[in-house]
Amino acid sequence: MSRYRWNLLPPAPESYLANASGLPPLVIQLLYNRGLREPAELPAFIAADKSLSSSPFLLPDMHQAVARIYRALLSSENIAVYGDYDTDGITATALLVQGLSFLGGRAIPYIPHRLTEGYGLKKAALESLRQQGISLVVTVDCGITSLAEVKKAGRLGLDVIITDHHTPLAEIPPAVATVNPKLPNSNYPFSELTGAGVAFKLLQALFESIGREGELDELMDLVALGTIADISPLLGENRYLVKEGLKLINAAPRLGIREILNQAGLNSRESLDAESISWIIAPRLNAAGRLEHAISSYKLLLTDSPEEAHRLAVWLEQKNAERQKLTSAALAKAREQVLAQGISPLLIVSDKDYPVGIAGLVASRLSEEFYRPAIVIRTGEKMSSASCRSIPEFNIIAALNQCRHLLSQFGGHSQAAGFTLPTRNLARLRDMLLEMATEQLAGVDLRPCLDIDAEVSLADLGGDTFPLAQQLAPFGRGNPMPTFLSRRVEVIDRRTMGNGEHLRLKLKQDSTIWDAVGFGLGGYLAQMASPLDIVYNLEVDRWSGEERLRLNILDFAPAERTK
Repeated sequence: MSRYRWNLLPPAPESYLANASGLPPLVIQLLYNRGLREPAELPAFIAADKSLSSSPFLLPDMHQAVARIYRALLSSENIAVYGDYDTDGITATALLVQGLSFLGGRAIPYIPHRLTEGYGLKKAALESLRQQGISLVVTVDCGITSLAEVKKAGRLGLDVIITDHHTPLAEIPPAVATVNPKLPNSNYPFSELTGAGVAFKLLQALFESIGREGELDELMDLVALGTIADISPLLGENRYLVKEGLKLINAAPRLGIREILNQAGLNSRESLDAESISWIIAPRLNAAGRLEHAISSYKLLLTDSPEEAHRLAVWLEQKNAERQKLTSAALAKAREQVLAQGISPLLIVSDKDYPVGIAGLVASRLSEEFYRPAIVIRTGEKMSSASCRSIPEFNIIAALNQCRHLLSQFGGHSQAAGFTLPTRNLARLRDMLLEMATEQLAGVDLRPCLDIDAEVSLADLGGDTFPLAQQLAPFGRGNPMPTFLSRRVEVIDRRTMGNGEHLRLKLKQDSTIWDAVGFGLGGYLAQMASPLDIVYNLEVDRWSGEERLRLNILDFAPAERTK
């Protein structure tokens, strides 16, 4: 039995293929699979240029936000940019502080401490900012659910502008302006901007208003980092933002990014793509906020001192290594709990020693391994906090919304959320969530679904197939690397590599032979018997200065079972 449910996507209609002339049929199929139903949309998707960007003034309350910020700039008010401790929040904070400084603004960052303050606007922090002489607070990547806190700010004489991308509740906080593409009254054509993306649109509106929009180009790297790290769909406007940001990161990386890459041992000549950002840069920027204070990552992004950049990048590298060790230990304990309890439709583990900063990582790994929604709870005597990760078949934020009477605070997306609650409510919450998951996931094949773009023969993969498919980059959520299925493939050589963890294969179909790798598939060596049906991506193997195409096997099954 294969590890995934295989979903071969339906072929594009003949009329679609005919109207999208000028492109090879396989590329047209890939574009159709990514939700582009009008042939007229294809050139903009491939170009990923500014035509994908919409006017920032289409976002709710943008005029009010711009007017209030310009009032603050003209009267030299002290502004605080209140962010979040993950990479999206850190980059959004850096982006807005740097952008406001270009306009002569007096802006300071405020990023809460994950371990001592927690996520979002906090009344104590607002009181402290007011005492420091702040009169305007602009949130980034948070604030949309902070009803009581925004009301408190008003009583303190603080004006608040919310910029956020998280799902709003029924009641919107009474801010001066609330800029969020997910608001019910939003006319913005693209709802999947990140915190960094919304902060950038605010800057775009500010700079457009005085004819200085061109000055924002040097901030595109921060938008790309936040967008990739937050695993937002790389479709629509996000494609343009990420593509432009990656260009900047590769052509002229800021000091802090260059030092992160040096510490990670990455060859400076290698071109960074979205995957490199998510595997190398984002975890390191996140490490500060997971274990200590995210302000160190913020400083690294904005420093112009080579000495400070080096010192902070070395520190971040150490914190990331520490984070990896803590994650491994906590994951081992969580897996034991899951297996001891028996695998139910919703995985809930709890312990007083789960580190708050890595609970989300552990929940994510559990959800991936068992393909269930997973909740990791750090229990306290009076209050407990949790991180949740889910699967497409179960909307975790909607489930939490139904349990809101038990929660002190919650927020997030359909696939990732967090909450705090009185510890006495844990048992009731567990029962309610488990009941919902059992009902909603009844009859669902709880294996991850693997979408397959097209069935092809190995002979079809030569020539310009790979470079043409690469035109769809940057790849990520919503726009995955093209995935292919080939049937009845012969295995002519097989061996393990990397201490037995991975597979190296030589595969043949008719007269065509390809090298292939199977990362994490070392334990399946004995099952690699001809003939096989294989699902894979095409990738470049760089070794000893040479580049060769190979297949990256994602899943396989004996051919006779899937004919």
